[in-house]
Amino acid sequence: MQDNVILSIRNDYDRLAEEYARRIFDELQGKPLDRELLNRFAADVNGRGDVCDIGCGPGHVARYLHDAGTTIFGLDLSPGMLKQARKLNPGLIFREGNMMALNLPDGILAGIVAFYSIANIPNEFLPVVFGEMQRVLQPGGSLLLAFHMGDGTTHEQELWGHPLSMDFFFFQPAEIQRLLEGAGFSVEEIVERDPYSPDVEHQSRRAYIFARKPVAG
Repeated sequence: MQDNVILSIRNDYDRLAEEYARRIFDELQGKPLDRELLNRFAADVNGRGDVCDIGCGPGHVARYLHDAGTTIFGLDLSPGMLKQARKLNPGLIFREGNMMALNLPDGILAGIVAFYSIANIPNEFLPVVFGEMQRVLQPGGSLLLAFHMGDGTTHEQELWGHPLSMDFFFFQPAEIQRLLEGAGFSVEEIVERDPYSPDVEHQSRRAYIFARKPVAG
C-alpha cells in the first residue's frame, strides 16, 4: 500500500511539475505571514547546521531560506519537480527522496521545513513521516510544518489541465499536534490563518506548527 501511494504521488507530480513551478514559485511574494514565519524559523536554525526542505517542489521555500542565511537543501519525491527546482535555483542542492524513508543519518539536521508536504499523505502514514523527521533531527532541532486545515479528503482527476488521480488531505491542528507529540516532538506554537485572495492561493484555512526535538536529559 505504501509503495503504491508513493508511486502515484511521484507520477502525478512529474506530470504537474512544469505548470506547478510556473504557478507556485513566486507565491511567497503574496504571503506575508508565511514570510514572517520562515524568517522566525531561519533565525532559530541559522548557524546550527544543515536544514532540509522536505517536499520542496520547485524550491521556492528553500530559496527563501537560503537568501535568509540558512544552510539548506531540498528533498522531493518527484524527479520532475527536482528538475524544475534545479533550473530555478542554480547553486542550491536538491535530492530525490521519500519522506517515509529518509536516506539521512540519525540526528544530522538542525531543522526541517515542510510546507504543505503532507497534503497528499494518508493519515495512517503520518506517524511514519513524523517519526522519520524526528529521527533525522539533532536534539534541539526545529520543525516548521504547514498544512491545509479542515476535515476529510478531496480527490482530483484534473489540475491545471493535467490529468491525474490525486487525493488531498485536510487536517485539524489538534490532530497533527497529537501525532507530532506521539513521534517525540515538543509542539511549541500553532499559528492559524484564513486564506489569502483566490488569485494567491487555494481557498483553505492554513495552519503552521513550530515543533522541536527535545534535548535528552
